[in-house]
Amino acid sequence: MANDSVFDVIKARRSIRSYEDKKVSDEDLRTILECARQAPSGENAQPWRFIVVRDQENKEFLAQTGKNGSGRRFTGEFLSKQMHNRFKGLEDPEKRKRVFKKLTSGNVSAFVSQADIVLMVLGKKDVWDLPFDTSAAIENILLAVTGLGLGSCWLVAPCIDIRDEIRLKEHFNIPDDLKVVSILSIGQPARQPNARPRIDLDELVYNETYGEKLYEE
Repeated sequence: MANDSVFDVIKARRSIRSYEDKKVSDEDLRTILECARQAPSGENAQPWRFIVVRDQENKEFLAQTGKNGSGRRFTGEFLSKQMHNRFKGLEDPEKRKRVFKKLTSGNVSAFVSQADIVLMVLGKKDVWDLPFDTSAAIENILLAVTGLGLGSCWLVAPCIDIRDEIRLKEHFNIPDDLKVVSILSIGQPARQPNARPRIDLDELVYNETYGEKLYEE
């Protein structure tokens, strides 16, 4: 029999970018990490490793690294004109200006230092399924966080550029055989954003061959 609470948690999950000044209990943290540990992995490789970051200076370091990474990414997106597509449906000129500044400055990723915990997700480089296995663990974390009434946001901005990854490895004493996959902010949400729209199943799912819809509107 299906467990309705599982579906409720999946639907309730949000990307939280604003946090209250409240602590995550050690018990909740252990529950979150245990859920990550139970994720599936190819050949049971379990390549994930985690660093729990609570020190404010270390969190600020991660926030600044993420800000730098996002700033470079979105500036490149603007220069290559990809950002024009992002702003197609945004007609308010003042809002466009605010969003543009937030993206190209990198401030879109600078919020992580507000969270009580920043969890660094690492993976063993010699495991072929590394990106898939760690993603499964991360999704378990996001759902566990939501189920505990906390909030989280999954960020890759500090980890995409190899130069940033080198800085992270030096700062956190991470060995060469591990890759920095992503970071997750975890804490008590200051606000609960509305659900963002999802594409309908009739546009996503096909029957036997691509183009033959399984569901009709």
